[in-house]
Amino acid sequence: MLNYQALKKKFVESVDLQAAQGMKKYMRNQFEFYGYRTKPRKDIYHQGLLAAKKTKQIDWQLLNQCWDDQYREMQYFVCDYLIAMKKFLRYEDIIRIENYVRSKQWWDTIDTLVKPISYLGLQDSRVDELMLKWSQDGNFWVRRVAIEYQLLRKDKMNTDLLSQIIKNNLNSKEFFINKAIGWALRDYSKTNPQWVADFIAANKKQLATLSIREGSKYLK
Repeated sequence: MLNYQALKKKFVESVDLQAAQGMKKYMRNQFEFYGYRTKPRKDIYHQGLLAAKKTKQIDWQLLNQCWDDQYREMQYFVCDYLIAMKKFLRYEDIIRIENYVRSKQWWDTIDTLVKPISYLGLQDSRVDELMLKWSQDGNFWVRRVAIEYQLLRKDKMNTDLLSQIIKNNLNSKEFFINKAIGWALRDYSKTNPQWVADFIAANKKQLATLSIREGSKYLK
């Protein structure tokens, strides 16, 4: 079974200081790193995640310990754990995930934490209502989660929700918001290009140039 101390011990065994320095610099010196690339990092806890699935129970104490750790790989573990255990999430668990969304914020964890939230949204429509609320939050990272919430939904896209969430963030000067809007539109354009084209045309004056450029990438 996975436990915090054992996980840390495994990470410490093969620290790559040179890689860690590069990763830290890439993340604007906000976090410490052990220096693991994606595959070697996931290999460390792959078997542990398989064992966790068999329990069908999420170990929030472990996740909280790992999230509080100073090393970024431990936050990546939390994200990977939640994705692996997404079938066992309940609506009431979102408040726990929200604590992660609102702390140690940067695009790497934000764009991963949205995945289990999105999965849960397909099981419980209350998540749609919550994301609409998040789309007006004072914290732009929380709003980014709401904007990215329906990525890869394809024909399961709630276009009314997508439209309202984006409209709640029009005229933004924040790069990470405008980039997310562009991604959301670009992704859905693969399924319904006409809807995206019409949305961009109707809101062109309020959409950032970045959002339009990203959202129009696959439009003819």
